[in-house]
Formats: sequence, structure tokens, C-alpha cells
Amino acid sequence: MTKVFIDGSSGTTGLRIRERLCMRNDIELITLDEAVRKDAKARQEAFRNADIAFLCLPDAAATEAVTLAEGSGAVIIDTSTAHRTAAGWEYGMPELPGRRERIAKAKYIANPGCHASGFIALIAPLEEAGVLKKDVRLTCFSLTGYSGGGKNMIAEYEDPLRNPLLNAPRQYALGQAHKHLKEMNAVCGLENSPVFCPIVADFYSGMEVTVSVFKEELQGSLEDIRKIYNAAYPGPLIRYRERTDENGFLSAAAYAGRDDMEITVAGNEERILLVARFDNLGKGASGAAIQNMNLVLGLPETTGLQLGMEE
Repeated sequence: MTKVFIDGSSGTTGLRIRERLCMRNDIELITLDEAVRKDAKARQEAFRNADIAFLCLPDAAATEAVTLAEGSGAVIIDTSTAHRTAAGWEYGMPELPGRRERIAKAKYIANPGCHASGFIALIAPLEEAGVLKKDVRLTCFSLTGYSGGGKNMIAEYEDPLRNPLLNAPRQYALGQAHKHLKEMNAVCGLENSPVFCPIVADFYSGMEVTVSVFKEELQGSLEDIRKIYNAAYPGPLIRYRERTDENGFLSAAAYAGRDDMEITVAGNEERILLVARFDNLGKGASGAAIQNMNLVLGLPETTGLQLGMEE
């Protein structure tokens, strides 16, 4: 029986991980009473007793937790931003070349950010194949459900007396300094940060990341992109699909409640749209974390995860 400790289990990501793991009979959860949930000694003991520890904490607290876990045998999977480009940490996106094997052997695994997961899934294989150059200048916009903002934003959106401005989508990170940009650049090997426009809207969970590309920026064709995606993403957790719109629309909520991701291509030969759809709490957070845990344990990657009926 694998022993798992979730440090920060009361947040949205921690709760979703707990929900998934509670349905499994191969996992024993280590829990702390509310009175000692933040006590350093109690947490340190939990790390010592765990085989796997998920950190579902703010960045500073995640850094402190790594110190508390030192000397334990636990594999650490950090869902915060703190270690995604840090030395000694494996970036937890198994679908990237060579990552799957490294994740399976890693002691420290940094879970990808939600927006970053979609962007990297779209750009990394094209850069790897030479279809996009490292100095390409890209524009990305990303629609997300409000659960991505954590407890405070969830409460704000679900307040019956909420501000009417929340009824419409809201763009944020207006200073072009979003915390996911660092990993987006580093993992894709980009020399220029994309213009990145994240937008939160009035739905609980789901995400749609779109990167727009002009033909002149490509070292190849639209058909080349389709072939690269088809080879890179056969599934089951990231799958390329021919354009699958809903009567001319693409809903950001199509993959809500699921742990997989859809990659598709739209547009035309002159102006191309690269699109990733998934759940910001699924493949964008807790689902990816459990996928990484499954790899460490030598289990099928989809164990305990929620996929669509077609899978």
C-alpha cells in the first residue's frame, strides 16, 4: 500500500487530488488533524512516513515544505510555481520527449502550470521539429474557469451579491509578467516571451489555450503541424484530434471534470490557430500530479484518472 501525504489538502488542487485518491484501494492517505495541519513537526513526521508527498501550497510555503521533507524517502510532487525551472527538479510533463523515463526515477517533480501546460503542449513539439524557430514571436490567449484563482476567487464568483463585472470575461496579468511565462519559455527553449493574455470567465473549471501563428513564422505547412501533433499525441492523456468544434464554436468547458487534453488546429494556410482544451484542475493541475505519481509507482498513467467516454 502506497502512503501519500498531501501538504495543503484544503486548496482546490489538493482537494481534487484527495478526491481522486480516495477512490483507489492501492493508496493510504496520511492525514493531519486540523489543529496540527500547519505544525512543522507534524508535517515533518508525515513526510517521513510517506512514499509520495504532494505540495499544494503557495510558493514560499512549498519551498519551506521541501526543507521539512529533507531526509525523508518521499518523492515530492510540487504543484506550486516554486520549482518549475529549478535545478534538480524534473518538469512533470511526461508527453515531452525523454521526460517520462526521467519522471519515473525522479525524487523531485515540479508539476506544470495550467496555462503553461496548454502552451507547452502546443509549442514544444513544433520547436523540437524545427517548424518553429527559437526566436519566434508568438501570441497566446488562454480562457480559464474561475476555480484556477483558488478559494478567494471561487468565493467571489459564487457570492450571490457579487460585482456585476464578474458576469463577463476578465483579462488579467496585464503587465505581461504572468508567473507561468518563465516555464513556458524555459521548457520550449524560446528566446522571446509570447504576448500572453489570460482571461478568467464565469464558469467553474475548464481551459482553452490558443496560440496564433502566421504562415511566415513557420518552417513548414499546416499539414506538417497536423502530422507532428498526430505523432506526438496519440493519447490517452493528450490526444490530437482533427478539428472538433461545436457548430462553429470551441467551448473552454468541453473538458471540465476530466484529466485529459485535446490538441487541435484551426484557421487556414495563412493564419493558423493552435488550440489545447483541458480542465485547469485536471490535466492543468491535479490530474497531471496523479499521472506523475503513477509513473513513479510504475502504474499505468491513467490509473485513477477521469477520461472521456470515447477513451
